[in-house]
Amino acid sequence: MEHHKLNKLLEDLTNHISECEWIEFKHNFHSPVEIGQRLSALANGACLHNQPYGYLVYGIKDITHEIIGTKFQVKTHKIGNENLENWLSNMLDPKIDFRTYEFDYEEGLHISMFIIPAAVNRPIDFQKTAYIRIGSITRKLSDFPEKESKIWRNSFGATFEKEIAKHNVNASEVIQLLSTQTYFELMKLPYPSDQIGVIEKFLSEGLIIKDGTNYNITRLGAILFAKDLSVFESVQRKSIRVIVYKGNNKIDTIRDQVGSKGYAVGFEGLVDWINGQLPANEEIGKALRLETRMYPEIAIRELVANALIHQDLSEKGFPMIEIYSDRIEISNPGNPLIKPERFIDEYVSRNERLADLMRRMGFCEEKGSGLDKVIFNNELFQLPPIKVTIGSSRTFVTMYSYKPLNDMDKEERIRACYQHACLKYVSNEKMTNQTLRERFKIDNRNAATVSRIIREALDEKVIKDVDPMNKSRKYACYIPFWA
Repeated sequence: MEHHKLNKLLEDLTNHISECEWIEFKHNFHSPVEIGQRLSALANGACLHNQPYGYLVYGIKDITHEIIGTKFQVKTHKIGNENLENWLSNMLDPKIDFRTYEFDYEEGLHISMFIIPAAVNRPIDFQKTAYIRIGSITRKLSDFPEKESKIWRNSFGATFEKEIAKHNVNASEVIQLLSTQTYFELMKLPYPSDQIGVIEKFLSEGLIIKDGTNYNITRLGAILFAKDLSVFESVQRKSIRVIVYKGNNKIDTIRDQVGSKGYAVGFEGLVDWINGQLPANEEIGKALRLETRMYPEIAIRELVANALIHQDLSEKGFPMIEIYSDRIEISNPGNPLIKPERFIDEYVSRNERLADLMRRMGFCEEKGSGLDKVIFNNELFQLPPIKVTIGSSRTFVTMYSYKPLNDMDKEERIRACYQHACLKYVSNEKMTNQTLRERFKIDNRNAATVSRIIREALDEKVIKDVDPMNKSRKYACYIPFWA
């Protein structure tokens, strides 16, 4: 944050009549434990009062709010051999992305400041205890069950999208930092004739919020429309990374590209660049031939958009696309809110505003109608079934290059059968031996091969017979296990 903006923020904070549950002033450092307890209390207090941040400021008289300076230097202070910031971060649960700043308000008046994001859906603990400020006193949150209950219910902090990426900018700076033109082009709206019209539209979308005579840019505004994500420290870590490997492992890297623009600004270029790195295939099965892309472009587009929309923005890490010689892996931070086998028919998003805007701008399909396109085109290209893998803190979706049915293992055959049954069901149809033969491009005379695959899927209970009493396998129909 620029020096003049830190000074302005400090003046705004000291103009408060008194300290409150989300603002605390100190003169000098006393102990790291005291700071940790204050960080917990201020994060929880900010949540209770619907404030995006709490503030702990050193160099201020706590009664008069006079700016007197401090000897405490937060950036260099150590606990043993460990930096204070790192020590505090490890003592907080869940970890929060607090920021520290050191600056001189005036010559000889040094200030150390903590900016602490509000608690998100649950209290912030320090050394396994949550705290809250009551007036100017820090107390254990457990002594105030009504406040603790309110924090669990309060969803203000739950949306990364509402938090502030840059404070106190004027209208001209909003237009300088964000690609406002991109918004109007993608929404197919005429660009306003004056600055006021642009600002009003961005206010209505929650991309910026009013702050006195100036504006704050929200993380939603920055992550979608930043001309340069590096300007926004809190969302820069969400830049998209694309890595191209030489073979089917990570040993040799050909290219490693990190996106620098907001998702909406850079999406089309990103998808085009990814497709440009993918191999073409002179022959894919029996249906598609001659210089056909190895993977369907529409499926790549949908999977990339889904990775951006469904990522857990509170988790560390960034969306990543990794291209190997035999597959492409698209991953995002966080675990999904629904089971992977229900991706095709259920929809839950933890980033509703981000998802809504990306749909309205045409980057992805309506709710719950995207993965069917992915599977349909995957089958059209006669590719093995896509695979969803849940890691400890990431979700991976993998598309594989073409391989004949005979080269697929049992798990792939069953997954292909299940995905085909899902696709048919959401299309108001039923899977049959014939439709599965068409999916694999198998001749009618080899119907027994498909029958074995169906039997394997039935044994694994991922599909079920529509009419179990029907003894004729020739006319049997199948649906997913959840249907």
